[in-house]
Amino acid sequence: MQLDNEMLELLRYRYDRAVETLEVAKELFEKGKYKDANNRSYYAAYYAMRAVYTLQGKDFKKHKTLLAEFNKEFVASEIFPRTIGKKISMLALIREQSDYNDFYIASSMESQQQLEIAEELIKLVADYLKKQGIG
Repeated sequence: MQLDNEMLELLRYRYDRAVETLEVAKELFEKGKYKDANNRSYYAAYYAMRAVYTLQGKDFKKHKTLLAEFNKEFVASEIFPRTIGKKISMLALIREQSDYNDFYIASSMESQQQLEIAEELIKLVADYLKKQGIG
């Protein structure tokens, strides 16, 4: 896949942001800040999905639209494994609970799972980008 320099820079920025955000999530997890780690895990995945859409010159303003389109275009077609679609939905659900439910208590185990899902998606995105000639 051939991208102009500006789009390639944007793709790399979004992918790097995903990786950096995952690192922040890990740091927060280590400090026992599970709600914040859940938020950052979700955003790491979110930025990774946006990187994928840079290849098509697309972007989405709403999170739900990005998630729905990613599942429809990349998961349902099995470009990405079907299991990751459910995991991404779980990331979004837990992030919403962590951010907006005052009485939600995030657990260490749940937060660890969130980190693992984000890490899995970022690896899948890296592999996908390499297959597309982006390295």
